[in-house]
Amino acid sequence: MVNNLYKTYKQQSVMTMTSGDLLIALYDGLLKELSQAQNSFKQNNYADINRDLKKVQLMLGHLKSTLNFDYEISNNLAALYDYFIDVVKKANLKKDPTGLDEVTQMIAELRDAFYQANRKTRAIASNS
Repeated sequence: MVNNLYKTYKQQSVMTMTSGDLLIALYDGLLKELSQAQNSFKQNNYADINRDLKKVQLMLGHLKSTLNFDYEISNNLAALYDYFIDVVKKANLKKDPTGLDEVTQMIAELRDAFYQANRKTRAIASNS
């Protein structure tokens, strides 16, 4: 019963998010999965490494697929996402976390930039 209520709540909250909120939530999910992968590397848990990094690849692929190439920045973001996917794939194939710290840091910076932009957009919209 409680699990069902929580599931309904989560669905409702996602359905009412703005596109900016969804983007930030996706970046938060990426950071969570990367953190879990790093922990799995520390424990030499190869099944969890594979699961976590595959989720990261799917999320990055989704981010790339939603880019609007009418804007020049989309080309830069696509190249970044391709780089991130490449690093994550190599980490998963070689079971070597080299590069994941850099990717995590860059994703955190992108997330923070989008968070600030979303906040400013909301402030402007509320003042109109």
